[in-house]
Amino acid sequence: MSRLRANLLLLLAGAVWGMGFVAQSTAMEDVGPWTFTAAKFALATMAVLPFALRESARARSPLPRGAPVGFVVIGVMLFLASILQQIGIVTTSVTNAGFLTGLYVVFTPFLALVILRHRAHWVVWPSAIAAFIGIMLLGGGSVSALNSGDLLMIVCAVFWALQILLVGIFAGPSGRPYALSAVQFAVTAALAGLGALILEAPPLASLFAAWPEIVYGGVFSSGLAFTLQTIGQRHTTAPQAAIFLSSEALFAALFGVILLGERIAAIGLLGCALIFAAILAVELVPMYRPARPSAREPV
Repeated sequence: MSRLRANLLLLLAGAVWGMGFVAQSTAMEDVGPWTFTAAKFALATMAVLPFALRESARARSPLPRGAPVGFVVIGVMLFLASILQQIGIVTTSVTNAGFLTGLYVVFTPFLALVILRHRAHWVVWPSAIAAFIGIMLLGGGSVSALNSGDLLMIVCAVFWALQILLVGIFAGPSGRPYALSAVQFAVTAALAGLGALILEAPPLASLFAAWPEIVYGGVFSSGLAFTLQTIGQRHTTAPQAAIFLSSEALFAALFGVILLGERIAAIGLLGCALIFAAILAVELVPMYRPARPSAREPV
């Protein structure tokens, strides 16, 4: 595959994820956040399960000790990130959801420093400041102007960062990426399903009304997009992959304007630009300007 075609696949993955925010928003007209999350990840589990079973049948060695527990913990992190995001999107815009969720790129190095003692690249600190200023501008110039949905998006970005860190710990040694995906999807579906039964008890009619969004979230956002990412990143450079995948936030804003008629003030657009710049800086600067050899490996 040519690099151009690979980059186009990554751009398509970013578009699919960006459109996913619209699906998450419109689904709330028919079902609650717990129900939607449970249904979406149940479908995602079924979509990836055949690949996980084939992977297990072809495996030459059993899962390492502790891997199953690690997979479940990753699933809990995915659940917390997903349900907070879904509850938050009820009261915030698709544009804000896309950019604020993207803050996980900035949070990940901080958490790696605290949890794994991996020294962060110097660019993380100015990027964090830029992201914080961007959040204030997105809220109209003050953190207090951010609504509850915006704050939930910021918290969910922390759990996305934790999920990423844990995947980095367990995915490589286990050698079972599909098994990991199936377990984390199943855990999320089960926990969200329990919450849906307790808090929402949705009628079947509501699920049928939201089936397009559920199918999109389960099959396309969770299945297709991650597959496109896996294929595309094999045939392009990491810096280019980071740029094309981070287009998720821009596509979320674009689809929010086109499909939902959302609007954002000029000061908010400046905030989006700062957040996006911080995301790109954390991804790209360490690749082109690595830390000094005396420092630990940057994350």
